[in-house]
Amino acid sequence: MGLKTQIYIMINKLLKNSDLSKKLDALMETKSEPYPIGWCSNYVSGYVDKGTQILLSLKYRQLYEQGKRLSFGEVEFRNNSQNSEDGILWYIYSLIGISNKKAVEICVGNGKECSTANLVINHGWHVLMAEGDKAKADFAREYYAKHPDTFLLPPPIVNEWITAENVNDIIRRHGFEGEIDFLAIDVDGIDYWLWKAIDVVTPRVVMVEIQGVWRCTASVTVPYRPDFKYKSLEDPKYGLAWYAGASLPAFVKLAKEKGYRLIGANRYGFNVVFMRNDVGVDIFPEICQESVFLHEVTNWAYDRARPLYEGLDWEEV
Repeated sequence: MGLKTQIYIMINKLLKNSDLSKKLDALMETKSEPYPIGWCSNYVSGYVDKGTQILLSLKYRQLYEQGKRLSFGEVEFRNNSQNSEDGILWYIYSLIGISNKKAVEICVGNGKECSTANLVINHGWHVLMAEGDKAKADFAREYYAKHPDTFLLPPPIVNEWITAENVNDIIRRHGFEGEIDFLAIDVDGIDYWLWKAIDVVTPRVVMVEIQGVWRCTASVTVPYRPDFKYKSLEDPKYGLAWYAGASLPAFVKLAKEKGYRLIGANRYGFNVVFMRNDVGVDIFPEICQESVFLHEVTNWAYDRARPLYEGLDWEEV
């Protein structure tokens, strides 16, 4: 069963047939590729195209008006995001609306697989994409320069090593100041310190990757070093560990200082979403930290690997 079909079935279980349902029925019967064959070397199965996303947005609003709110797990889909962030973000903005379609994403990799690519390609967002690896940044520039939906106005790609000292200057230098719709940070390292430092923009929504091994038991982060690089540790008994990032309690404390609340996470609980306190309070109320860690297999992996983390250098915040 394709992902588009799963979304269709999920929504229509909650609603009686309507004009929108009939339009979605017709759309589901069409068998079109998201890109010309051969244009993209790794075609994404279950691609949710722009038209379907627009219909989903209308459905989401319809559901909300009827008092039915969906969980993030029910709205997940992946076009370009590494996991299911595309669907989560589209659901959020379908309900809270869009301010200016501006976003900043720090550490986009090759730009093709990142949290904002779907918003850029399918919805015309203006996103500052930062990446410290030159080869990946060069790939991203070429990708968007050649993409049929972005070649006229590709997103700015910044190839710089982002630190707490230069992050605001880099963002400002590329024309981003004040309110933006979205900020994403996933640098596998000093994520906490970057968000703490950023004050040149005030995003409505923030997504960060956490160090989930601590779950809700410790408010810690890796100590700040501008040249920090993650370290991977592997042990036959304890599995794989990644020395990087900050725990959820650390990010929740920082979020509260900055005026944000925790509203959800992806199914595995390592990409978490915060919303500014003056935005969508009735739509997305604050959730408890424990509700982020509900995936049994992920929790088992965290518990197994925890001894590898305990002897490393962590700073309490």
